[in-house]
Amino acid sequence: MKPMIKAFSFATLVTLSLAACAAPAAPAAPAAPAATEAPAAPAATEAPAALTPVRVVLQWVPQSQFAGYYVAKDKGFYAAEGLDVTIIPGGPDIAPAQVVASDGAEFGVAWLPGRMLAAREAGADLVNIAQIFQRSGTLMVSFKEKNITKVEDFGGKNIGSWLLGNEPELFAAMRKAGLDPEKEKIIKQNFDMSQLLNGEVDVAQAMIYNEYAQVLETKNPATGELYKPEDLNVINFNEVGTAMLQDGVMARESWLKQPGNEDIAVKFLRATFKAWIFCRDNFDECVEIVLNNGTALGESHMRWQLNEINALIWPSPKGIGQMDEALYKQTVEIAKTYGILKQDPDAGAYRTDLAQKALEGLEGDIKGEGFTKITVELKEGGN
Repeated sequence: MKPMIKAFSFATLVTLSLAACAAPAAPAAPAAPAATEAPAAPAATEAPAALTPVRVVLQWVPQSQFAGYYVAKDKGFYAAEGLDVTIIPGGPDIAPAQVVASDGAEFGVAWLPGRMLAAREAGADLVNIAQIFQRSGTLMVSFKEKNITKVEDFGGKNIGSWLLGNEPELFAAMRKAGLDPEKEKIIKQNFDMSQLLNGEVDVAQAMIYNEYAQVLETKNPATGELYKPEDLNVINFNEVGTAMLQDGVMARESWLKQPGNEDIAVKFLRATFKAWIFCRDNFDECVEIVLNNGTALGESHMRWQLNEINALIWPSPKGIGQMDEALYKQTVEIAKTYGILKQDPDAGAYRTDLAQKALEGLEGDIKGEGFTKITVELKEGGN
């Protein structure tokens, strides 16, 4: 998913939003005959504890990018924490920051800079409470015959970008390589890879878990077989040094200050973290849950996506959900350079204490230090 990372006024943000009964006693041994006995009192019953309803809004439609939230609900992890969680799918007309800021959901999932931080700068009282993705999933992809192996090779080429605020990682990489984005030929790219496939652009923007797979799901007309990774050159912004933070969990400061709500947030995060650990360790079942939750994408595409999403989360050096401070600072500096933010966010823009408390209640491997991706076979069209 490519969220629009662009600053909005807070007014615009708001405008755009949207019985468990006690077990019966064992039968008593027969009593000696006696005068009329009073019937035994019925066993006392205890009403089940009510679940606390909360909502989480995602930044795109159901897919493996959000597997942890669907798994936490389907496997009963949220219910075990006393929560009844409603998952609100995102889409092109839904901005999670706007939904959370206007009390349409208690929690939201979104890219950090242009959604949450830009909304906070515009006046929304949003705060990042967990940073799920530990690295960026954005790539630049080209065919081998274009001989584009590094950012310096972009000079004089037709460069595809979604723009709309998705370009800072790319533009920062170009400036770092000595290229001026304003003087190079930047072509507005569709949210697919058709322009790369038809030769309209020489190098195209792609998410490693989505558009990159779209190329590999397409037949190479020269061979009649699907394109292979060796047919492509890939530039990863994590390696270039201009990566920005993406999927994180946000909430409203005013909501968190209400009695009991910090505890609810910890429970929500604990169940969500447990589900992402489950998806790392129980890959096939996790994909099946995503497929059963209404994704319109095919099974092989969802398997590819979960494999790559896992690699954006794991390893988590400080534990899942903890902020990488160096990457946060890098994200902010790039966001300021390209006008997403006007100034440094205040110190309250993110907090780590709630995620830390959630980690303290988890068992098992919370860092995934030994994580390695599996091999996924893509099929034509992602089916």
